Amino acid sequence: MGLISAATTIFDAGSMSAGFGGNMTFIKKLTASSSATLSFVDGSDGVVLDDTYKEYVFTFKNIHPASDDASFTFQGNVSGGSGYNETITSTAFRTYHSESGSTNLSYGSGSDQAQGTAFQILMPYMDNDNDSNGGGSLHLFNPSSTVFVKHFMSRNQFVLNSAYSWNMLIAGYFNTTAAIDEIQFKMSSGNIDAGDICLYGIA
Repeated sequence: MGLISAATTIFDAGSMSAGFGGNMTFIKKLTASSSATLSFVDGSDGVVLDDTYKEYVFTFKNIHPASDDASFTFQGNVSGGSGYNETITSTAFRTYHSESGSTNLSYGSGSDQAQGTAFQILMPYMDNDNDSNGGGSLHLFNPSSTVFVKHFMSRNQFVLNSAYSWNMLIAGYFNTTAAIDEIQFKMSSGNIDAGDICLYGIA
């Protein structure tokens, strides 16, 4: 059975018609093993991070810090750049529920930047107990543009250091019109003990 709206077929036989959504293409998977950084560099080791796609998605699975209270972060480099210190303006929102029953919904003032060049926090103050981890995603929009700034948004779920189920929403932009072609992930202190980061392109 198909789905038709205004005489236009949207779905038929389980497939979306052309023009009603893009395909999500797997590009690269990096697995942490006591890793200081995990980097996705266009043209290196099978990574594509150029004008092939207008949107790129990084997914995080079982991210585990080696150090307690470490924050999972990311930054970028413009084409030909180095240092992972591009200018970022960002905003942050969080909600949590602790194992003891306390709750909170608030602005994450410690996880935002105003024209900062630091690594952007995605999951702050992570717990490093053996059974603790984090997961989620980061969307990067049109990073190859040489006209517009580069927007991103991220949503992640993780265990905070004091047995809290914490959900974090981060959004912002790299304030540059140069193309971004390198993205690096790391902890604010210590290594990424374990976890997978996958990169996808959306046509």
